[in-house]
Amino acid sequence: MDLFKGIYKGRKVLITGNTGFKGSYMSLWLTELGADVIGYSLDPPTSPSLFKILKLNKRISHTKGDVRDAAGIKKVIKKYRPDMVFHLAAQPLVRPSYRDPELTYETNIMGTVNLLEAVRNTEGVKVAVNITSDKCYENKGSNYAYRETDPMGGADPYSSSKGCAELVTAAYRSSYFNPALYGKSHNSALATARAGNVIGGGDWSEDRLIPDCIRALTKNRSISIRNPKAIRPWQHVLEPLSGYLWLGALMWNDGISYSRGWNFGPNDGDVLMVEDIVNEVIRLWGKGRYSVTPDNRLHEAELLKLDISSARLHLGWRPVYSVQKAVETTISWYQTFHNKSSKDLLQFTLSQIQEYAHAAKNAGLEWAQQESNRSR
Repeated sequence: MDLFKGIYKGRKVLITGNTGFKGSYMSLWLTELGADVIGYSLDPPTSPSLFKILKLNKRISHTKGDVRDAAGIKKVIKKYRPDMVFHLAAQPLVRPSYRDPELTYETNIMGTVNLLEAVRNTEGVKVAVNITSDKCYENKGSNYAYRETDPMGGADPYSSSKGCAELVTAAYRSSYFNPALYGKSHNSALATARAGNVIGGGDWSEDRLIPDCIRALTKNRSISIRNPKAIRPWQHVLEPLSGYLWLGALMWNDGISYSRGWNFGPNDGDVLMVEDIVNEVIRLWGKGRYSVTPDNRLHEAELLKLDISSARLHLGWRPVYSVQKAVETTISWYQTFHNKSSKDLLQFTLSQIQEYAHAAKNAGLEWAQQESNRSR
């Protein structure tokens, strides 16, 4: 694949959290782009695991480690001296954050500090992107799409931890990676990226809508949903990943203009209710039913939207798939999973990445154009 202006070919790229859902997709895509991928992560968080199904341990240099271990992450970065770093390691779920807030804060805040300290004290890291969440914003519950300049916040441990991770990154950017001093006192560009509710084949996380649907459907059970009217920005996992990779490529060539926070969400029309998504999943699966089991003990935002006008204007990035196409692609993956071998699944997953890139090319997105302009 000759995408993203060929920036990743031959680059050393470190991914924290590479055994997770998004980290696995990013690892696979980067290896196909010709990057030398280094992973730093705990064991896969679920079973089944996309990381294991795709046998990504044979494609990348993987080190088992915890971002809460400052010495461990520093050792890996010192050893490999990556050109680029994508920080995906996190405790990524709202409800588990209520059960273990200490783990959530240690991982999402101090893990970010540990990663940025390692980057700060290692020469050669030219690009660092911290992946946070759309939930980093102070959610007022109104019909409003959050912009990158809106205040950080969070009513639950997970959301507030991601808001804190954004503030930590902003402080490091101001203090140690200031764009105004790029090429003078430092040579590292630092940005953050915020995405919505991602879906895609190979996610088995707890308390996520699509995995919950698949678990119920494969056992002929009713799908249990807590909040059918909750509105979320749904997008296929390849959408934000294309944004992260394009952002990293642009930062490689211009460490000043792109070092800030960015939203990567779906189009306004793809911000739908939970109930809408469940009905579409059932239609595509061919059978199924759902029931509503409210749980009012824990706070969950009713409405969450992202304003992606900045990414459209300044990055030339925009979504490729409609939410219907995203759900269709996702369900197709799970149906293949239940009927094919792991070898077939690797090829099928690659074919979905290629199909997405082809659709982006046809849509005229710059990152998907087949040309190489590799910066040295």
